[in-house]
Amino acid sequence: MEYVGVVLVAILVVVAARAAVRAVTVFEYERGLKYVRGRFKGILPPGLYWVIPQLTTVRKMDMRSSFVSLSGQEVLSSDGVTLKVSLAAKFEISDPEVAVNKVENYQNALYLELQVALRQILGGSPIDQLLEKRNEFGKQLLEIVSPKAQALGLRLLEVELKDVMFPGELKKIFTQVVKARQEGLAALEKARGETAALRNLANAAQLIERTPALMQLRLLQVVGQNSGNTVVLGVPAQGGPIPIRARDREELETKPRLPETEE
Repeated sequence: MEYVGVVLVAILVVVAARAAVRAVTVFEYERGLKYVRGRFKGILPPGLYWVIPQLTTVRKMDMRSSFVSLSGQEVLSSDGVTLKVSLAAKFEISDPEVAVNKVENYQNALYLELQVALRQILGGSPIDQLLEKRNEFGKQLLEIVSPKAQALGLRLLEVELKDVMFPGELKKIFTQVVKARQEGLAALEKARGETAALRNLANAAQLIERTPALMQLRLLQVVGQNSGNTVVLGVPAQGGPIPIRARDREELETKPRLPETEE
């Protein structure tokens, strides 16, 4: 009987211990914030930990990079044009203690910081500068917001403007501007082609003027490349003889002549 009682007591102790202690696993991409009786005690690296739930609390934080998006932000440019801008920012938690204990919601805080910086940059720029330096605004936002994100326990990795939307009237105007620009480029290329053609014709005219026989040679070359065509040539009385190719000369020499008839 005494042995049975000891076994029962041991089982009760084991059950009570298991109920009083809980296993907590912190994965590789996480960090654990340990609180004992509500007071922060430290950051737990990845591993398996046994804690007493009544006394100790472990809050796990995901350390992988995340994204925050600002969609359809209406911004007034310096010249009074209302724009809708969307951007995306990539960040990660650099200091879990600051991100949790110093800020109520670090994602909302980062959202507001990006929103204020966006209005500050775009609100001080005219519409022409917004179009020309659109790709540079992401770098400016990154430089402005990074120190503020660090104060929130975050590391800002990248900021990019996704869309810049204009009012309907401005869209039509910009479409007309782009169309006119394309038509101007097409007209310029056409003029360049015509100028080059005229230049070639002028050079050819100068060569023919200096060497008239070139015209006859070119004509014979064209005739020789085509078959089945009849060409009538008018040669002036004082003009020089028309050059004949060697092959044509041989054909003329070997061709039998008609007998002469007496009158």
